[in-house]
Amino acid sequence: MSRKPAPVDPELAHRLSRRGMLGVAAGATAAALAGTAAAAGPASAATAPTTAPTTASASTSDEASAKASGKGRGRPVLPPGRLGVQLYSLRDKVSSLGFATVFAELARYGYDEVEFAGYAQGSAGAITLAQLKRLARDHGLTAIGSHVGYSNDGDPNAYTFAQNLTKVLDDAQTLGLKHIGTASGPFRHGTTVDALKRAAEDFNTYGEAARARGMKFYQHNHAEEFSFATDQPSVRLYDVLLAETDPDLVFLEMDIYWAYSARFRFGKQVDGTPRPFDPVDYVLRRPHRYPLFHVKDGIRDDSTRDGYRMVDVGDGDIDYKRFLSKVTSRTHGGRRYHHWQVEHDSPTDSFAFARKSSAHLHALRERCGD
Repeated sequence: MSRKPAPVDPELAHRLSRRGMLGVAAGATAAALAGTAAAAGPASAATAPTTAPTTASASTSDEASAKASGKGRGRPVLPPGRLGVQLYSLRDKVSSLGFATVFAELARYGYDEVEFAGYAQGSAGAITLAQLKRLARDHGLTAIGSHVGYSNDGDPNAYTFAQNLTKVLDDAQTLGLKHIGTASGPFRHGTTVDALKRAAEDFNTYGEAARARGMKFYQHNHAEEFSFATDQPSVRLYDVLLAETDPDLVFLEMDIYWAYSARFRFGKQVDGTPRPFDPVDYVLRRPHRYPLFHVKDGIRDDSTRDGYRMVDVGDGDIDYKRFLSKVTSRTHGGRRYHHWQVEHDSPTDSFAFARKSSAHLHALRERCGD
């Protein structure tokens, strides 16, 4: 039996519609200063990068795979100068080898940008923010953003937006970051509609403070943001966040993998009412709210909670040729605005992950008219 579309809060629908029309110009909670991270290096413009794989056979395998899949012809889907890596994916190498070694290695894989998840090196030794900024610059890398915690009400010294906003922004400014954000869910006050409105107020405050420093505040999603409010089960929490945050102050970093997982997990309301969505549609309706993306891949597996098993980019079932093509081709200035950060929460070999991910994304091509 067919069902009618679920009712939507009229005020919320009005706010969301208005936010969409305005347009705007423009992994787990990240570690604090004691956390670990890693980085990447400069990419070529319109051609596949010159990689430096661990072994010659690895490079040959990547090239053969690209040819077999029909890549390498037509316009590159990945915009030049816009490929980055979330350093959390390489935390093991940073901890054991240090940022300098990791940056030098990843620079040969064709990266342009890095996104931090903590500013320390773990066991590899201490490093100042000034040194870290210079190190990235010396390897041709742009430090594009950083993940910082949202709140820790039990510790007044917690390195989070809620507890130490000024310090967080001071450090981001020292590093020369253009974006500063959080991978924490907006659930500090709960999972009701009013709770999300309160989180949106927090985010607006952080966004205003970041803008005063010449930066953009952003929030990175996991799957749960796309779940439904506990007090209004027809209202998707992500829609509340979009409607209640100021589009001039609060931006989003869509984690594409978790958005696809959310489509699997929350494609129906608790009562079974269908509520399908396509993650890319959120972006196309508000392209300038999404300066950053996390590019991670997964093999579809309906037997798992998330609907996917995370794998290296290019080894899974998420169609990144389609996703990137839609975002970069159909939005005004899309090839010059958005930044694409590859990530894997727990790669088997983090250097191999970074090398393979870069090779795959640089090899994607689209024909004229695609």
